[in-house]
Order: sequence, then C-alpha cells, then structure tokens
Amino acid sequence: MQKSLKEIAEIVGGELIGDGAIKISGLDSIETAKKGDITFADEKHVAEAKNSAASAVIIPKNFVGEIPANSIKAENPKFAFAMLMEIFKPKINLPEGISDKAYIGKNTKISATAKIMAFAYIDDGAEISDGAIIYPHTYIGQNAKVGANTVIYSSVTIREYCEIGARCVIHASAVIGADGFGFTTSKDVHTKVPQIGNVVIEDDVEIGAHVGIDRAAMGSTVIGHGTKIDNLVHVGHNCKIGANCLIVAQTGISGSTIVGDNVTFGGQTGTVGHIKIGGHSVYAARSGITKNMPEGVFCSGFPVQPHNEWLKVQAAVQKLPELVKKIQSLEKTISQLENKGREN
Repeated sequence: MQKSLKEIAEIVGGELIGDGAIKISGLDSIETAKKGDITFADEKHVAEAKNSAASAVIIPKNFVGEIPANSIKAENPKFAFAMLMEIFKPKINLPEGISDKAYIGKNTKISATAKIMAFAYIDDGAEISDGAIIYPHTYIGQNAKVGANTVIYSSVTIREYCEIGARCVIHASAVIGADGFGFTTSKDVHTKVPQIGNVVIEDDVEIGAHVGIDRAAMGSTVIGHGTKIDNLVHVGHNCKIGANCLIVAQTGISGSTIVGDNVTFGGQTGTVGHIKIGGHSVYAARSGITKNMPEGVFCSGFPVQPHNEWLKVQAAVQKLPELVKKIQSLEKTISQLENKGREN
C-alpha cells in the first residue's frame, strides 16, 4: 500500500509541512525506519527523528524548534500513528460464512455475515451476531451470545450463558465464564458451591491471551465497555470492572471487587476481594490493594500507599546497609565506653 503524505495528513487530521506528494509505503520506529517510511516522535525525540532515514515524521502540534523537512503536526502523534497502523497493517484473507468443518448445535442464531472457521464448536442456543469472526478450535457454550463485529481467536472458551458485546477482541486461549473459586469447608472437607451466574463483557473490550474471567456465583461478573485486559490476567467471580480500565499482565483481581471507571493496574497488581476501588486511579506494578480505595489516586507498593510515599520508603531501604554499619559502629563505641566506665 502507498499513500501520499498529503493523504496521510488528511487521515490523521494533522497539519502538513513539506512535500505532500511524497509516497509513504510503510511505518516504523525512529531507529529502524527507512526511505518510504513514516515514523512519529514526541518532543524529546524530534531531533532524533529528523536525523533518521524516515521520509516523514509525525510530531507534536505545538512543537517549537527545528523540525524534519517533511512532517505532519498532530495533537497526539502516537494516536495518529496508531490510526495509520490500522490502515497499513497486513491484510489477511478470511473464509466467508460457516465452514462445513465447524460444529453448529441446535437452535443457534448465526448471522449470515458472521464467519465461523473450521473446528469451531457452536453449542445449542448460542447467538453469533453480524460480522463476528470465530477462529478455529473455539468453543461457544450453550445460550452464549457474541456481539456484532467481535473477533474470537483460536482456542477461546466462552462458557454457557455468557455474553460478549460488540466490537470486542478476545485473544487465543482466554477462558470466559469458568467456575468461580467457590467452596465451603466443613470438617476439613471442601465442598464446591455451584456457580450459577455468568460473565457479561460490554462493547469495545479487548481481552488478551490466556486470560481467565470467572463466572459469578450468582448474577454477573462484568467487564465495562472499552476496558483493555493484557495477557495472563485473572478476574474473580462477581467482580465489576468499570469502563475504560487498563489491566496489565499477571494482575489478579479477587472476587466481588468493584472497580470504578478509568483505573489502570500495572503488571502483577493484586487485590483482596470484596473491596471497592475508586475510578480515575493508577496502581503501579506489583501494587497490593488490601482495602477500599478512593478515586483519583496514584499508588504503589504492598500494602498499597501513595506513590510519593512509596518512593521515599524505597530510597530509605537503599540506605539500610549503610545505617546498619553505623549502628554496629555506635554499638561498638558504646560498649567500649561502658567497659572503660567499669574499669574506673
């Protein structure tokens, strides 16, 4: 694919600087871009981009300084570049309709525009909406629903009665609706509590590979619209995750946790269950959230604390070896003084 720089400026809604007729055939990073490529730079890296081999650079709209000869000024260069990546990404050919090697159960409702590939298993009563794409070796359980233009990649399991919204993406080997971890213990014997609820994934959610989202014991485990979940995340039963959250790899959210909108969990964050976490907050990697949290905070550490306080603690920890030596020296001096006192 090729597009002129003028066309690209129009696509991203940016201001063209330089030769709008030059042809752009690819996208790449500043370090590896070559002639014919376009790249992007924040304010700190415009000079580096100017000296790269890229034919054009997307730069911040308000940048002041020497700019590359062929540039596009955009409000958010990274976002503009992402728009172009969607356009320039390699196209793949998908088979139309329902493969004769797919299993289709009884009383299903499958749109004529859906694509269901070989070895997918669509169980009784399931519903697949317009434009949905179901890859091989996927299981869609009884009476489950998949929304319009949603993509379900290979080996995904969507258990019975779970609901997936429109324009979602679920990556390989994710499991939606496994039983929640519910047991009752009597006389040292663990007895399973039936998990009779479901999972509801709202619109525009993306779920990474090998994610587990457990069905509710009763009611629904909910993932709010626009939320993005990285690989290897676990969401326990009866959790309610708000809209537009970001949940990074290896995070574990314990059952019945309620998370507000626009919360970011860094990698390997963990929570206890049955708490409320306020919206518009950020939790750095490896945070341990053990209690209800307010809105609008930036926290770190275990147990979780304000990020600035955590930085002070970490700085103090680095000084511990030196402090131990000083204390040992002081103890030695005190001991010597005490011995002299006894001798006198």
